[in-house]
Amino acid sequence: MSHHGVHQRVLGGEARAWALETLSSGGLTAVRHPLGFVCLPLERDGGEGVCVHLWSDSFAHAESTTSQIHCHSWDLVSHVLYGQVRNVHAVVTDAGRDATHRVFEVVSGADGDRISPTGRTVRHATGLVEVFGPGDTYTLAADRFHSSVVPEGGEAATIALGRGRPGSRDLSLGPLGGGPHHVARQPLDARETELAVRLITAHLT
Repeated sequence: MSHHGVHQRVLGGEARAWALETLSSGGLTAVRHPLGFVCLPLERDGGEGVCVHLWSDSFAHAESTTSQIHCHSWDLVSHVLYGQVRNVHAVVTDAGRDATHRVFEVVSGADGDRISPTGRTVRHATGLVEVFGPGDTYTLAADRFHSSVVPEGGEAATIALGRGRPGSRDLSLGPLGGGPHHVARQPLDARETELAVRLITAHLT
């Protein structure tokens, strides 16, 4: 199915049915994401992609080497399947001697993420905090710094649809003195992937 077709089904009230269909078709390879969730990539078409993101304490978390505050090179549409997700906007301002963080560029490849410090140093403050629950859909434009927060011990899953925006970059706030490094992908094994699918489908049926 095209990204447009998925988009129509998700926004047209068929998100749960589409997720159940797609997750039950098998052949998935889930990965631990440094932002604290398990990512199940479902579709990829050029600069567009669809994933299910799962937050659950049933899985060990990958540790971020920068921070949870990041921005995407793509426009995000996120639909909450279950649980609560807070979309916390960050107000990022350029700073010199009083900077608290450095901006890092994240370039993703098949084997993981190449993370490189930029010359930009910043301070940040918490901006708008949006709270979304089951059935809610929200959007976030490329280049907007934010973090996605699930309550401590909470379980949640979302469908994330991304559409690349030419000229935009994936960025993350990290330590001022951080150097360039590579973060390898952390795939789940077959048993863990099956557990992830089972957890999501149990919530949806």
